[in-house]
Amino acid sequence: MSDDHRASITIDVVSDVVCPWCFVGKRKLEQALALVPELKVELNWRPFQLDPTIPQGGVSRRDYMAKKFGPEKIAAIHERLKGVGAEAGIPFALDKIERSPNTLDAHRVIRWAQPHGAQTALVDRLFTLYFIEGADIGDRDLLAKLAGEHGLDAKAIRAALDTNQDAVAVQQEIASAVRLGVSGVPFFILAGRFGVSGAQPPEVLADAIRKAAAEPMQA
Repeated sequence: MSDDHRASITIDVVSDVVCPWCFVGKRKLEQALALVPELKVELNWRPFQLDPTIPQGGVSRRDYMAKKFGPEKIAAIHERLKGVGAEAGIPFALDKIERSPNTLDAHRVIRWAQPHGAQTALVDRLFTLYFIEGADIGDRDLLAKLAGEHGLDAKAIRAALDTNQDAVAVQQEIASAVRLGVSGVPFFILAGRFGVSGAQPPEVLADAIRKAAAEPMQA
């Protein structure tokens, strides 16, 4: 069966690029999509911020984690994530991360990547840079360079990042997701009508995708 004759479905993934469970969720989504080759899937990456109060420029991750969870809990949190990551094929290197960034700029670049068909690849690279390489993904020079590597005009992106372009639009999109009931990420919106919360097993997600694709639109 050719691609042109496959049923199609849109999946909106609400996530934040500093959310480890979103990285795991992306890997499980990839596995789920491999289980539904009969469907043509369009992915859209939607913004969410775990902590919009972090200042532009970020803060020390060690201090941030200690304040949020307590210093005595950080090692246990990291060990759990490393175990979950290993199962998903993600070699989390959490000790490499020095900065907890504000992710608004990253979400703006992800938004600008959509017309270029580069969102998914860009999101994957941002996850890898942060969680495996320990990069500061709030750094505007890095974001512009990354955009250039994914087909965007790096110079134009760098200039746009120094303005408020689309900042309000991203914040409004996050507010819209919250109004829809999204309180945690990852959150998958299937066919614009069905929600699946969390980094679900691939089989569970694939089943939900099939059901959403088969469900007729309401008149």
